[in-house]
Amino acid sequence: MASITRGKLAGSPRNALADAPRWFYQFILFPVGQMLVFIVGATVILTLLAYLLALLFPTPRPGIVLADQISKQLPGMIVSGISIGFVYAMIALGYTLVYGVLKFINFAHSEIFMVGSVVGFEVLRRMADSGVLQNWHPVLLIVTVVLVSMVASGLLAVIIERIAYRPLRGAPRLVPLISAIGVSFFLIDFVRATEAITRNDFNLRYPTDQLPWLTTPIVLQINEGLSVNIKPTSIIVVIGAVLTLLALNYFVNGTKLGRGIRAVSQDQTTAGLMGINVNLIISLTFFVGGAFGGAAGSLFGMNVGTVTPYVGFFPGIKAFTAAVLGGIGNITGALLGGLTIGLVEAFLNGTLVYFPALGQRYTDIFTFSILILILIFRPSGLLGERVDEKV
Repeated sequence: MASITRGKLAGSPRNALADAPRWFYQFILFPVGQMLVFIVGATVILTLLAYLLALLFPTPRPGIVLADQISKQLPGMIVSGISIGFVYAMIALGYTLVYGVLKFINFAHSEIFMVGSVVGFEVLRRMADSGVLQNWHPVLLIVTVVLVSMVASGLLAVIIERIAYRPLRGAPRLVPLISAIGVSFFLIDFVRATEAITRNDFNLRYPTDQLPWLTTPIVLQINEGLSVNIKPTSIIVVIGAVLTLLALNYFVNGTKLGRGIRAVSQDQTTAGLMGINVNLIISLTFFVGGAFGGAAGSLFGMNVGTVTPYVGFFPGIKAFTAAVLGGIGNITGALLGGLTIGLVEAFLNGTLVYFPALGQRYTDIFTFSILILILIFRPSGLLGERVDEKV
């Protein structure tokens, strides 16, 4: 655990009972509280900005009252922003973990995310082809798809580290960056060629149409004249992301291996002298980061329905923006940045569509403008790099 008990009573039942509330607070209550505070705070600020925009431009189109449209779409924008925000946060954690240990941006991480989405498709597609897809319990099915994607993407990340990054560990930082870009292009072309040969198509559609419980929206009645349709996949994304983030928080801050990762992130040489296997810890870090990318990929694929070998580019760039926004190397910052970017994107999609000269196609411009502004005015991110909590 994060707090190491000392003294003669370290192993006594009384101390174990006393540590239980502290454990619950540190690894469950406090992280969940942080998520809720981030979501509520960002939602309130963006809602106020949206209504301010409505005051400045009350009728952007003839017959369109922007304030009324925002009121109708607000619940849907919040749900959409939270779900995609958690996906960005999970991808951003892969960037953050690797940077915290190696001070290196793994730009192939977006393709690890893509591989996770393709593996999730292959698992569901093969189940559907064998006729057993509908026989699985929904929870067991989702857990299986996510776990298989996590293992596949995690192992892929370890292989990439061993082949493409470890031999270049002592080289100038530009060299492994170029290697990461090369790995990224290789993975895209490899997946495209594999799917084109085996399926004669690389536009991969998840067989969610065979799962009514996954495609039938949940109608949430807010008041007499306002309701919102919530996709079950959005709920699955949020629950899956929260559980995996809590697991990561416990792993990094409450286990021996997590302490080893933090030690290596602070000083590799000293950690090696203290008996820590640095190469093993770095491989473990890549596995954990890749596993999060794989989980995000499978959840994202189930949510959007169709994936391609190129699906990782924009989510990867936005997740990198989220990591920089929160403070690269900071786990809490990655979570904050991911939720912020997701909510900003959802609110922009819901408001720009009513402006004839703009539209949703300008959402990415505003999103990436955030990255430019952060790099100019606060390069360390909103939370900065905290050395004791890099990973």
